[in-house]
Amino acid sequence: MSLARGRPSALDHQPESFAFTAENVEKAQAIIAKYPTGRQQSAVMPLLDLAQRQETWVSIAAMDVIADMLEMPAIRVYEVATFYTMFNLEPVGEYLLQVCTTTPCMLRDSDAIVEACQKHLGIGWDETTPDGKFTLKEVECLGACVNAPMIQINDDFYEDLDAEKVVSLLDALREGKVPPMGPQNGRRSSEPETGTTTLQGEG
Repeated sequence: MSLARGRPSALDHQPESFAFTAENVEKAQAIIAKYPTGRQQSAVMPLLDLAQRQETWVSIAAMDVIADMLEMPAIRVYEVATFYTMFNLEPVGEYLLQVCTTTPCMLRDSDAIVEACQKHLGIGWDETTPDGKFTLKEVECLGACVNAPMIQINDDFYEDLDAEKVVSLLDALREGKVPPMGPQNGRRSSEPETGTTTLQGEG
């Protein structure tokens, strides 16, 4: 079984080597320095995240480099990387679309969001568009239930969506624009869609 959660094809695109950029080497050293002597292995998760931000995913070669940096067995790095779904064990697109389909989003018609993404991009779950721009994944609750339905795109949340808004969002990203994150229906944060109903007085 491969490291990519039982998907043998994951080994087909593993690079022979990995190296942090000079800038990221400095960042890695700063991260490691935050931990007391003898506890540097606690930096494994932030270093995995750093590698992923550099390459969009975490390869076995990257895990081996991190293991050497932290002087820990490589298998322990593999264990961390394969346990947390936040780490991508296969290459993903420039924009990673994580669509929540858990109950609150489902009740707010996340099915329409899924259909719009798949139809507009021409891909299914865990697939990437031919131009390498978008990868589509289904995820569990992302904690923005009051603003359902929503999508996480890379680090940003886009909430209060419908099919039309999703298509507009995807088109903007394809054109190199980054729409403001948060609610897409005009409301601020998670305030009521109908406006405030309490604490309206001046006193």
